[in-house]
Amino acid sequence: MCRITAYTGPAIPLENIIVHPKHSLLEQSQHASEAKLAVNGDGFGIAWYDDRPEPGLYRDVLPAWADGNLTSLCRMVRSRLFLAHVRASTVGETSRANCHPFVHGRWSFMHNGQIPHFARIRRRLEQALPDDLYAARRGSTDSEMIFLTLLANGLESDPDRAMAETLRQIGTGADPVKVTCVFTDGETLYGFRHASVGRAPTLYASGVLDNGGRAFASEPLDGGAWDEVPADRVTTLPLECARQVA
Repeated sequence: MCRITAYTGPAIPLENIIVHPKHSLLEQSQHASEAKLAVNGDGFGIAWYDDRPEPGLYRDVLPAWADGNLTSLCRMVRSRLFLAHVRASTVGETSRANCHPFVHGRWSFMHNGQIPHFARIRRRLEQALPDDLYAARRGSTDSEMIFLTLLANGLESDPDRAMAETLRQIGTGADPVKVTCVFTDGETLYGFRHASVGRAPTLYASGVLDNGGRAFASEPLDGGAWDEVPADRVTTLPLECARQVA
């Protein structure tokens, strides 16, 4: 399973979340403690926002700990809102196009989990996409397909309904469907967890950080106050509400 983290608040260097905490995302790339796999070395990526609507994006197939550019980038870039992901692949080869986050317009998205029966439903999901979103697909992962399907189902106007409809289209297979994701339109940061059977992959929301910001993370980054995001509810940061997905 992958590891993810995201931040919203006053602009900070990316390293304050991705590199510096005791259990930072960079640390989790080699020493995850709440996942089946401790090592997440099949690529990484960052999407970040400034005063423009569309995010910057940096992704590569190297393990996060092996890319010397990553720590330099995280030291120099400041952002008010960013997503970061380290990948342990389940569907799709190791390629830059399959690394998270995925970006379309002002939206960015990252995922931890899997659709075990994806090969059987992939064609149906692709056929349901409008032409512009079908043409936007670059990789071969179930994660990117979830993102594009969410957009097709009205993510822009109603994230709760889009999530419910996307889960309905995915359906269930012999093995549990697991969807834990974080996404944003550049203004609001959303988190969501779902498992058709059993527990969904972890996602935590921080308390107010020392600079006034908030964060999501697969595993708490430090010893501060972190609460598990409730399953089957779209949760927003700043923590305005947690809404049930039908």
